[in-house]
Amino acid sequence: MSRVCGLFLFAFGMGLFIALIFPKTLFMVVVAALCLLIGYNLFCSCHF
Repeated sequence: MSRVCGLFLFAFGMGLFIALIFPKTLFMVVVAALCLLIGYNLFCSCHF
């Protein structure tokens, strides 16, 4: 389940990052970066 959540957060963060070619606020940049970071960590942590 964490891989699905990680993939969702990574895709969401990537979409925000692409939408922010000209960032409107610093908050949106921070949210996009956090989503990418958390999503990557959740998706790539392979605990079997």
